[in-house]
Amino acid sequence: MKRRQFLGSLGSPVLAVCAVCMGACSKSSDGSSSTPTIPPIIPPASVDFTINLSTSLTTVGSSLVQDGVIVARLAVGNTVSSFTALQVACTHEGTAINFNSGTGDFVCPNHGSRFSTSGTVTNGPASSALKKYNMVITGSSMKVTA
Repeated sequence: MKRRQFLGSLGSPVLAVCAVCMGACSKSSDGSSSTPTIPPIIPPASVDFTINLSTSLTTVGSSLVQDGVIVARLAVGNTVSSFTALQVACTHEGTAINFNSGTGDFVCPNHGSRFSTSGTVTNGPASSALKKYNMVITGSSMKVTA
């Protein structure tokens, strides 16, 4: 079989598959989109864990994720102002955010949303702030709660 004949024989099946795909992606008869909606991101309501600051988060710029919360060290010293604890799920689509120690903010690797250390949105597409959690430090022990 020649190449032209082979490609011609694929035409009808390929067109049929494309038509099915196009129909699945089209709007419904009432005009609404058939694309599923993304459920809202709900940050952990109940958080209660302890971090040993002698072994974890020992350097400025370090971070860790536990129980749906990202905790980052912002400065030296074991004081509450040296840390931040925010929900790890981006408020746009729920992707886990990362702490960027170079810029001192949180970045969603999925669509580029950026958040300050207090959780406020500094760059979208996210439009709502990250939940901030309470921290209490006693000696070298940090308790994070909601």
